[in-house]
Amino acid sequence: MKTPGVPIQSSLTQAGSAKHLRESGAKPGESGVRETPSVLIEKYDVPGPRYTSYPTVPAWNVERFSADAWRERVQGTFARAESRGGISLYVHLPYCESLCTFCGCTKRITRNHRVERPYVEAVLREWDLYRSLFCEPPKLRELHFGGGTPTFFSPESLDALARGLLEGAQIPPDREFGFEAHPNSTTPEHLEALKAHGFERLSLGVQDLDPRVQDAINRIQPLENVAAVTDAARRLGYKSINFDLVYGLPMQRMESVTGTIEAILPLAPERIAFYGYAHVPWIKGVGQRKFREEDLPSGSEKLRLYQTGRAMLEAAGYSDIGMDHFAFESDSLLIAARNGTLHRNFMGYTPVHTLLTVGLGMSAIGDSWDAFAQNEKDIPRYLERVMAGQLPVFRGHVLDSEDKLLRKHILSLMCRFETEWNDRDLEHPAFRESLERLAELEADGLVCVDSNHLQVTESGRTFVRNICMAFDARLWRASPESRLFSRVI
Repeated sequence: MKTPGVPIQSSLTQAGSAKHLRESGAKPGESGVRETPSVLIEKYDVPGPRYTSYPTVPAWNVERFSADAWRERVQGTFARAESRGGISLYVHLPYCESLCTFCGCTKRITRNHRVERPYVEAVLREWDLYRSLFCEPPKLRELHFGGGTPTFFSPESLDALARGLLEGAQIPPDREFGFEAHPNSTTPEHLEALKAHGFERLSLGVQDLDPRVQDAINRIQPLENVAAVTDAARRLGYKSINFDLVYGLPMQRMESVTGTIEAILPLAPERIAFYGYAHVPWIKGVGQRKFREEDLPSGSEKLRLYQTGRAMLEAAGYSDIGMDHFAFESDSLLIAARNGTLHRNFMGYTPVHTLLTVGLGMSAIGDSWDAFAQNEKDIPRYLERVMAGQLPVFRGHVLDSEDKLLRKHILSLMCRFETEWNDRDLEHPAFRESLERLAELEADGLVCVDSNHLQVTESGRTFVRNICMAFDARLWRASPESRLFSRVI
C-alpha cells in the first residue's frame, strides 16, 4: 500500500484539513449511510487483521518470550497503581456438541459431558497460580466466559466455576460480567446460576435465521429459541443482551440479512455485533470446506449486505460505535464510544480498559500491556501442565518500544476513528514510515491528516482495518507470502 518516494509532508496536506473534519465530521455513533465505490472495494478488499491486539498473534516474536518473563510482567502490571482500579479476566470454555462450519473459534467437539468437572477444576487451579502472583486480592472489573459454547457446561458447573473465580476477589459495582451462549442449549437455570454471581451481560449467537444458511453452516436454531432465552434473561434482570449476526455466509442473500434483522428487531437487544464472515479454511481445516467457494457472496455483494443491514439497524435506533458493532443509546458500549473511553482487546470492543487481562483455559490469551501470552491449545496438554502447578502458556510476545507506540495509534483508530501524535512519536522511523503509507489512503478520501492528527472519513470507516495496516510495521516488514487473515470486506 505504500507509495514509494512520497514525502511525509505530502500525506499531511492532501484531501483537506483534519481540523475541519474533527469539527464537522462523523464521530463514533454519529454516522450516516454510506455508499462505497466499487473501485475502492476492489482495491482494498485484501486480507488483513481485525486488530484485537498489536502485534497480531502471527507477528509475535516467540523467541524472546518465556513463561518466566510473562510471570514477571503480570506481577509488575498488577502492582502498578492503574491496576488497582481492576483487572480483566477471560475464561475460554472450548466445548461444543456440534460443529458450526462458519466458526473460527478454538473449540473441541464432544457430547461427553464428563469433561466438564476436570476442566473447571483445571481453570480454578490456573487462577490460583495467578492469584499467588498478586500482592493483594484482585478487583475483577471485567469477567467474560467465551468459547466454544459456555452453555455446553451445566448450570452446576458454571456455578462452581464462577464461585471459585470470585471467592476472595473484590467485585466493584461497575463491573462488566458477561458470557456467550447458544440459544439451543441455554436454559433459565444457566441464566439464574450466572446472574447470582453478578453476570448481567449475555451474548447470543444468532448469525442468520434463513433455513438455507443455517443448513449450510450447520447451525439450526429457530427464532423461538432466541426469543425464549432473551425473554428469560430480561425477566431475571440482565441489563445488556447482545446478538451476534454474520454477513457474507454461504447461501446468504439480501433477503436472508433483511429477514433476519426484521425478525430480531422486536426483541430489541441492547447490542448487535454484525460481523463479516472470516473465511479461513487454510487455518481452520475441513469445517469451513463443507460448502463451495462459489456459495459465498463476492466482496461487493458482501459489502452490500453490510450496508443494507447497517442502514436497517440505524433506522431502528442503533448507533455504529466501531467496526461491526452497534448499540442503543443507553448501553455502556455506546456511552464509552461517545466519551472516548471505548477499548478493544482479545474479547472485542469493551467499555472497560484495564492494564491486565488474565486469560484462563485452553488457548486463552492474556495481556499485561507490555506482553502477551497464550495458553496451550491442546486440552490434555493444558490440563497436564496446570495440574502440575505450571502456568500453561506456550507462546507469547514481549512488546518493545516500537510495538507500544504503534499499538497506541492502532487502538485509537479502532476505537475512535482518529489518532494524534507528538514530536516524540515523529522521531521514531517506523511511525514516520506509517505516515508515508497513509498517502494513498488519503488520496482515496479514506483519511484526512494534518500536522499531528488523523481522522478517518465517513467513507473510510469501512476500511479502518486497511488504515490500521498502514501502522502495522510487523506486517509490512514481513510481507507474508502465506494467507494469514480473512479479507477486509
